Amino acid sequence: MLKKVFDIIKLSLNGEEQDYTQGSIRKAVILLAIPMILELSLESVFALVDMFFVGKLGQNAIATVGLTESVITLIYSIAIGLSTAATAIVARRIGEKNPEDAALAGAQSLIICLLVTVVISITGVVFAGNILSLMGANATVVHDGAIFTRIMFGGSLGIMLLFLINGIFRGAGNAAIAMKSLWLASLINIILCPVFIHFLGLKGAAIATVIGRSSGVVYQCYWLFNGKGTLKFKLKHFNINTTIIKSIIKVGWPATLQFIVASGSWIALARLVAETGGTAASAGYQIAIRNMVFFILPAWGLSNAAATLVGQNLGAKQIERAQKSAVLTAKYNASFMGFVMILFLVFAHPIVSFFTQDEAIIRYGVQALRVFGSGYIFFGISMVMTQALNGAGDTRTPTIINFVCFWLFQIPFAYFLSVGLDLKATGAFIATPVAETMIALIAWYYFRKGNWKTLKV
Repeated sequence: MLKKVFDIIKLSLNGEEQDYTQGSIRKAVILLAIPMILELSLESVFALVDMFFVGKLGQNAIATVGLTESVITLIYSIAIGLSTAATAIVARRIGEKNPEDAALAGAQSLIICLLVTVVISITGVVFAGNILSLMGANATVVHDGAIFTRIMFGGSLGIMLLFLINGIFRGAGNAAIAMKSLWLASLINIILCPVFIHFLGLKGAAIATVIGRSSGVVYQCYWLFNGKGTLKFKLKHFNINTTIIKSIIKVGWPATLQFIVASGSWIALARLVAETGGTAASAGYQIAIRNMVFFILPAWGLSNAAATLVGQNLGAKQIERAQKSAVLTAKYNASFMGFVMILFLVFAHPIVSFFTQDEAIIRYGVQALRVFGSGYIFFGISMVMTQALNGAGDTRTPTIINFVCFWLFQIPFAYFLSVGLDLKATGAFIATPVAETMIALIAWYYFRKGNWKTLKV
């Protein structure tokens, strides 16, 4: 039995291509999930490493990184939106046994990515200080942190391509390459971050992050153009194809809006915490968020497995198999997040105190971590259900769900608790698991309803 487990793990990590439209669903979930979980675990390490070393620079540095990352999530949203579209379309074509059109769709998504990134980078570099001010940062944080924000936005191409190309690999079922690219990016960042911070201060953290992500992109591009798998890019695939670009945009813009809505709510809550609780509350909140992300990203990796399985099986006309794959993945994710919930409720204090010795920051961070953790089982379910819908190409339904639950409920509810009931930062903390629970229940309902089964992409 143990040998069988190790054989499956080895198979999932060595990058051998599999047909996920046949055979055991449980094995298919595991083969995809292991590299996807490890991929995004390293991405979460990426975030924690920055926070650990930046934490040694004091409250203002922590607040700068946290507030900048809150805005950078908008870039993540666009990247994940394009990535979601690429995964859905590439997975369909692979399921249809049409790798040539899969490569063509992936290449066209890269063209869109490059055009969008130019606008984002210029805007972020020029208005870095204004961005921090809009996020509620005080004058000192703006003065000291603008260079960090400027570098992070200037290097946003690395973020965009890292997410997008990994989405292409995931759609093709080659999760091992996606995992290894993030391993490389994270390891380089872990090595460079303390060195650069020591010599360059806060801006050194930004430079290390940009170099790390860019290294991952170089590795991805090597496998895209020189790999020996089913999916291989050629220059002819980059000839502009307006039909495919329209198809990617049709699937991608709701997915982008979906994550912008979610990210926007996090930005609103980060600002609310900064306004009602001050710098200590903001720093504690950011440490809690980083730890929350550390465990959410592996769960997101499991959710991505559901997206790939749904997309490929729909392409192969295996509709019942697509549904069973998503339900089984949801059960696994809920179990994992239940364990994390217990971890956060019991060990919140030692987790937060690892990053800072400031008692005020620790107090807020512990409270935030425990409140967030209380809703983790529903976080796990909501991620799988929304990703299953996204993998089917139904990106509009999760977008509407996010808008209703985040913007029409979570933000007003958080302001009511924080300002109306004078709970201050605690109100923002409480609103988070309540909103995620709503998303889980509504997304489950629409998945079971089954309209996604008939979509064409």
